[in-house]
Amino acid sequence: MSDARFEDGREAPLNLGAEDSEDIGVLSALIQVAVFEARDMKWEKGRRRLSLLVNRFRWEDQGGERHAPERVRSILLVDNVLSVASLGVDRSELDLVLSVLTISFEPDAEGPGGFVLLTLAGDGAIRAHVEAPEVRLQDVTRPYRAPSGKRPAHG
Repeated sequence: MSDARFEDGREAPLNLGAEDSEDIGVLSALIQVAVFEARDMKWEKGRRRLSLLVNRFRWEDQGGERHAPERVRSILLVDNVLSVASLGVDRSELDLVLSVLTISFEPDAEGPGGFVLLTLAGDGAIRAHVEAPEVRLQDVTRPYRAPSGKRPAHG
């Protein structure tokens, strides 16, 4: 019997959670250059949840030699949300395509709450005031060939 090797691992859908700034930084790296339409963003005040259905580039994919670059549909969930604000996002334009640059957490001075901030390309931003950080990124479809056929240059 031999030790397991990284190369023997199988590619699988992501299902990751984050509860602090460091964990959210990991999600930020995985969701960088994800795109979504304004219609795919939902604030459920009663459930205290902000959700986005995004098309994210599979940065973690190590199969580049075997196939073209891939994207996958994923859900980004932010729970414990008290309020949501946005800048540079026209929610009435349902077909508006937005691109995520980063996601971060800015804690309140009192803790454990603060703000989950999604910085968007083109000077846009979405800010969720949270009681405590709880963010999840979950792949919900099979990967598909990236329409451009290329790895994003700015990732």
